[in-house]
Amino acid sequence: MPLDQNLRDRLSGIVGPSACIADPSAMAPYLHEERGLYHGKAALVLRPGATEEVAQIVTACAAAGLPIVPQGGNTGLCGGAAPHEDASEVILSLGRMNKVRAVDPMNFTITVEAGCILADVQKAAEEHGCLFPLSLAAEGSCQIGGNLATNAGGINVLRYGNARDLVLGLEVVLPDGRIWNGLRALGKDNTGYALRHLFVGSEGTLGIITAAVLKLFPRPTEVATALCALEKLEDATTLLNRARALSGDAVTAFELIPRIGLEMCAKHIAGVTDPFSEPHPWYILTEFSSSRPDVSVRGSFDALLETAFTEGIIVDAVIAESGERQKALWRIRESLSEAQKHEGGSIKHDISVPVSRVPQFISEGMAAIAKHFPGARPVPFGHLGDGNIHFNISQPVGADKAGYLARWEEMNRVVHDIVVGMEGSISAEHGIGQLKVEEMKHYKDPVELDLMRRLKRAIDPANLMNPGKVVD
Repeated sequence: MPLDQNLRDRLSGIVGPSACIADPSAMAPYLHEERGLYHGKAALVLRPGATEEVAQIVTACAAAGLPIVPQGGNTGLCGGAAPHEDASEVILSLGRMNKVRAVDPMNFTITVEAGCILADVQKAAEEHGCLFPLSLAAEGSCQIGGNLATNAGGINVLRYGNARDLVLGLEVVLPDGRIWNGLRALGKDNTGYALRHLFVGSEGTLGIITAAVLKLFPRPTEVATALCALEKLEDATTLLNRARALSGDAVTAFELIPRIGLEMCAKHIAGVTDPFSEPHPWYILTEFSSSRPDVSVRGSFDALLETAFTEGIIVDAVIAESGERQKALWRIRESLSEAQKHEGGSIKHDISVPVSRVPQFISEGMAAIAKHFPGARPVPFGHLGDGNIHFNISQPVGADKAGYLARWEEMNRVVHDIVVGMEGSISAEHGIGQLKVEEMKHYKDPVELDLMRRLKRAIDPANLMNPGKVVD
């Protein structure tokens, strides 16, 4: 429906003229997503400063039949926060709602508003001697509301879980404008359905997360980091098993890096160099951490490396003996996606399979790419410790970028058929957004899809909450 002047004035009055953006040039940063795959238009961009303002906006839009696209830091990779092209939607940007409402170090909880930058949540926890473990490449700009709405993953899932595992309570504005105050800081609450889990991972299609109670943990007092070189991919899962057993499950991160990825980083990312004297096919960046002042992880860490070297599981290793060296090793891992941009088009897959089947998936996936897309360059990397691999495929050298990216759906079918054949997921941590709606319809169990659609219709019968995302 067109946005008439009366409704425009009402919405502007709720947030104030400075937080109501109508100028097309000023709206531009809100209209496209990180990868550049989606670029839409919006009737307005509204930047509320409080939950009550969000509720008033939603109430007014519901009465007018005006769809809403909730948006956090707009760092998503599936178009979930991008508007459509018909300018029929209002973007509700939560960046002004960035208060830390409370920190309770005795209860190991922190209560924050949805617009808090993830790095700021981490810092607030650190100031109270605690750790908030959610960590990902975009943590300097992504917002916690978006992290929860997409059930973000990151590098610490192996030890601490996804975003879903880190939330105790939520405050949510429902599609009719009511506010559900579920901000409970309880480790146990068995009074019926766990409603917070409906909204975590729903990508704003069932309501708008405005605040959350999050779990904190003791801050690590010791961290041990090393980049290990492997000749065989199959040795990576063996190394993981050894690491978990020897450390008493103190493994915080276990990240896979392929040789081609390291080469791309060394070529394109300033300050990145190959830390090894000889090339190796695969690398694992692993990290142990402990918050116990009376127990050192370095002993078990060194024992792991010694055992792995003796058994031929690893052929070399670089140990971070300083904080600067640790940052340098992590810079390789964190720069992989950026380095790929310099190599032309990249078709990306955010998949997960059982950890034990990761080597098989990568082997079969690379063989399938070589068969169906000669010259394309697989760069499989990521969170091997929890089975989540970013199976990104860079274009053949010298290929036409647009022509290569036009084969995205064709490549999806090849890769995702292998994933689903291994009882895996076509979206491990990035969500569905607009990008994977059809893919999910193709692969998802019909009963699951039916249940998801029933939930959407029951909670948002007018389909005004982020329409066209996740479920159609």
